[in-house]
Amino acid sequence: MDELNIQEEIIRPTYRFAGFWMRFWAYLLDLLVVSSLTSIIVTPILNISGLRGVQLAFFSIEIILIAIVTLLYFVLLTKKWGQTIGKRVFGIKVVSKNSQQLTWSALIFREVVGRYILQAFTLSYTLYVIVAFQRKKQGLHDMIGDTYVVHDEI
Repeated sequence: MDELNIQEEIIRPTYRFAGFWMRFWAYLLDLLVVSSLTSIIVTPILNISGLRGVQLAFFSIEIILIAIVTLLYFVLLTKKWGQTIGKRVFGIKVVSKNSQQLTWSALIFREVVGRYILQAFTLSYTLYVIVAFQRKKQGLHDMIGDTYVVHDEI
């Protein structure tokens, strides 16, 4: 039994965790990319369809489409490559805590549930700062999704 534990420790990779500022700049770049994508995708759809200003419950069609594009950007790129464009530029990536491939459920929890909690209220944005004080540099959304953000050493 002890041999198995020793082998697991040897096989498990060691990570250099990405800190607050590196993640902050990558996220800002991602916001620029998402803003550009929504301008290219959402604006023409709204103009052509005549849906600009239409409300569904509490939200406008525009806000709903922007949310969909944003979530697709973060979830699909992270699932495919483990990183968004911002993370790629800054040489960081998202990895699973258990060193396995990122699962859809982990990414949904990380990107949808975790980020929704962090962005639901203006005050909760300050919770991103906990990354700076965690030993493994995890934000609340990383803890929810069982992920780390690490430097891409490859």
